Amino acid sequence: MRTEPSREGSGAAGTPWLDPGPFLRGVAWLDRGRPVRADPADTMRLPWDTGERAGLPIGVRLEFTARGARAVEIRYRATVPGPTDALRDVAHAFALWDRHGVVREVLTEPAAEAVVCIELPRGSGPFTVYPPEAQSPLVLGVRGIGGAVAPPPAAPRWVVHGDSITEGWWSTRPAHGWPAVAGRALGWDTVNLGYAGAARGELATAEQLARLPADALTLAFGTNCWSRVPFSAPLLYETTRVFLELVRQGHPRTPLLLLSPVLRPDAERTPNRLGATLGALRDAMERAVRDRIAAGDERLSLLPGRDVLGPEHLADGLHPNDSGHLALGLAVVTALRRAGFTGG
Repeated sequence: MRTEPSREGSGAAGTPWLDPGPFLRGVAWLDRGRPVRADPADTMRLPWDTGERAGLPIGVRLEFTARGARAVEIRYRATVPGPTDALRDVAHAFALWDRHGVVREVLTEPAAEAVVCIELPRGSGPFTVYPPEAQSPLVLGVRGIGGAVAPPPAAPRWVVHGDSITEGWWSTRPAHGWPAVAGRALGWDTVNLGYAGAARGELATAEQLARLPADALTLAFGTNCWSRVPFSAPLLYETTRVFLELVRQGHPRTPLLLLSPVLRPDAERTPNRLGATLGALRDAMERAVRDRIAAGDERLSLLPGRDVLGPEHLADGLHPNDSGHLALGLAVVTALRRAGFTGG
């Protein structure tokens, strides 16, 4: 059912709008009040494609508990999605989730400013609202209808860095990308720093990660080092080693999991322009992690990506479909738990 957002809102007259800031989760940085996914004071050192994707609020969501409220209203501003963003967000909807899964979706259109009203089920929650990321919505206010809404307690903050797979490409909803799947299973506050087309071990990104507060970290890059910017195996080994060293300068004891590239059938045994197959690049990354663990980094762990997904999990030979994102998310959860980290 398609439900159009109201330009005025349907709340009771005089019900005040609440500052959305305390309700927002998955926020890395703010740039003049708008959530962004790269340090706005350090964008000049980033590649253009990283900076462009960092402007999208991937993974940013609203979380709240309800006390007597029959609905929640969200005042927002949104833009028209570009052609590539349509892949990321098939339904331009605000999706309400509770502990058991999706409750309902309210389809919307881009608007200079509008209000969406989402009916709540019985109970206090907690609830999560995943906005339509392709519209780059800026949340301006939140309020309960018929009762109060409040931010939930803080959860362990999990920062995830990777490429388009981490950003969630070819998942049919923002809530279906593997970082969202894993974060819900763990009960953590997932901060998604996946940059489609990028994430090639940029050292400026490693320095930004080092400065960003985190209770746990996961790195999942490397696929774009096969084709988009070709690496040799020795170059990726050294890049991975230095990237980890820079992150560790800010997070010397933070649990850190590295997920090496998942299956990409066309690249596994095909040399790139520098003669490296994806299999060789994956081996180089994994060797860099194992060497650092052997040198004494007890809070670093490795999830080899090659066998996590099968061909049936790939939507286009590269990006996971929904079942692939689910499998990948649950594999990451298992790896983190096996490493002994279950909370902040």
